[in-house]
This record gives sequence, C-alpha cells and structure tokens, in this order.
Amino acid sequence: MPESRAQVWRALAVLQPYCGVCDVTYVVTGSGARTTFIAVPGRLAGEPPAGSPQGAIVEWRPGRVVMTQLQLTPETWTTRIELADAEGGGTRVTMTLTLEPVGGGRVSRWLQQRAREQLVRRTVDDELAKVPAHVAALSA
Repeated sequence: MPESRAQVWRALAVLQPYCGVCDVTYVVTGSGARTTFIAVPGRLAGEPPAGSPQGAIVEWRPGRVVMTQLQLTPETWTTRIELADAEGGGTRVTMTLTLEPVGGGRVSRWLQQRAREQLVRRTVDDELAKVPAHVAALSA
C-alpha cells in the first residue's frame, strides 16, 4: 500500500460503527486488547439480533499488529493483521486467517479440512483486495 502505516492502521484495525466496504455494523465495547464486539450484517437499526457473531481483539500492538477472534455458530475465525513500513513510505500488509470448527468429530473435521483451507485462501485474497477500499473510505 502506498499509504502510511498510520493510515492503514486506522482503516483496518480501528473498528468503526459501520463498515461500508464490508456492509457490517459493529457494536463495540472497550478499547485496544480489551475490545469486544458484535458483528451484524448490514446497517443495524436497534439492538443486535440474538445469536449475532461475537468477537474480541486478542492482540493489540498499535500501528503494528491486531488479532481478532470471531465466534460463529459452527466455527471460530481468527484474523491477524500485521503492518510494516515499506519502501517509499508505504505499508506492507500481512494477513493471516485461521478457521477452527466448533464441535464435530475428528473424522468430520478431517473430511472438511481441504474445503476449509480453500475457503480460508479465498477469504484472505478477498480481504486483501478490500484493503485499498478501506483506506479510501477514511478519506470519504
């Protein structure tokens, strides 16, 4: 990214009440590593519906690393974003996602492992492709 690490950090790590790029509303409690949130698809009018995905920031090193965990009914997604200075004043963004099934037996998990790996790869590609739009949204 040609933008500074500070700009990219604000765009990717600081949860806004609504993200127009992802079309998700966040109900946020706390700050930094103590932050918990509820993620609701679309614009939220009122209280989050029962059973909405819940998450937490589990690692917070301002300007460098943010890691979140999002609990969905059948799985837990962990997202780690690392930022580093790049040549010319830009920012290198590294994103790592993991997907852990909740419940199910070993055989079921083993049978679904390849599909989970493909889903994670596609999700990383999709999320990295959205980074410029997240940064641009700060200026809008």
